[in-house]
Amino acid sequence: MVDETMRAVRFERYGGLDELHVAEVARRRAAPGRVVVEVVAASINPGEASVREGRLQERWPAHFPEGEGSDFAGVVTEVGDGVISVAVGAEVIGWSEERASHAEAVSVPAGQLVPKPAGVSFEVAGSLYVAGVTAWATVRSVGLKPGHTAAVSAAAGGVGSIAVQLARRAGATVIGIAGPASADWLASIGVTPVAYGEGLAERLRAVAPQGINAFIDCFGGGYIDLAVDLGVPTDRIDTIIDWSAAQRTGAKIEGLATVEDPAAVLSELAALIAAGELVVPIARTYPLEQVQEAYAELEQRHTRGKIVLLPARRSS
Repeated sequence: MVDETMRAVRFERYGGLDELHVAEVARRRAAPGRVVVEVVAASINPGEASVREGRLQERWPAHFPEGEGSDFAGVVTEVGDGVISVAVGAEVIGWSEERASHAEAVSVPAGQLVPKPAGVSFEVAGSLYVAGVTAWATVRSVGLKPGHTAAVSAAAGGVGSIAVQLARRAGATVIGIAGPASADWLASIGVTPVAYGEGLAERLRAVAPQGINAFIDCFGGGYIDLAVDLGVPTDRIDTIIDWSAAQRTGAKIEGLATVEDPAAVLSELAALIAAGELVVPIARTYPLEQVQEAYAELEQRHTRGKIVLLPARRSS
């Protein structure tokens, strides 16, 4: 007998971590043009915490009771009428635009799925959409070319850890701004690590005496002004978080929402991972019922790479 319910993360009002809980809800079913996927892995993202706290309600309001999650990877369990691009049993990477992936199953349009290469783990695949496509957009936005020098803030975080690698692939010399604990990892992927904190401008000038051509801000909190002070042209500065500073200075705010064909980018990134040309660090995994603990770790803002929920009952 097919289960009629499933577990899913919910919150009933804006607030802190205590608002998150796992509820029994109606199990997703296939509808025309849509696919149901058993979610094996689904990463968490800072923007989801901001939505839950109510800090983005003017831009992205919640509709209570609200679900969570965009990224996921899993196995197709049902396909709706008209779907010919994917079959039951296929391993896929995808995304939800309905805040629904932090659950045992998710229903999405077939166009929001791409094949998961066999050599890519579910944990990595389930971390790829938001961080990976955003990183791809930021690197494209600053127009990197061989010979350029680019700086990336929060360079060991979810978006930053991918952006520095894509910037290197574009031929740039890359400076990664991060905590000292991430210095060895950044150096191992060909990135020059520079510690954040007091005196950062001087440290950046020291490692880039010829100047910095582009700046990707994945953290906020003054990095746009720092980039301007360092002489980076504003059309080569992109932020994914500090919209007010971008508006004030003329810097860019290109990211996930500016990508015209996210499925194609997702496939490209997955192929790079399968080929060993891109690495997505996994900081830690949590079972679905430990969603509060997962976000508590994320909100410390010192994570290297991605934190991942494992919703499916088969996961351990």
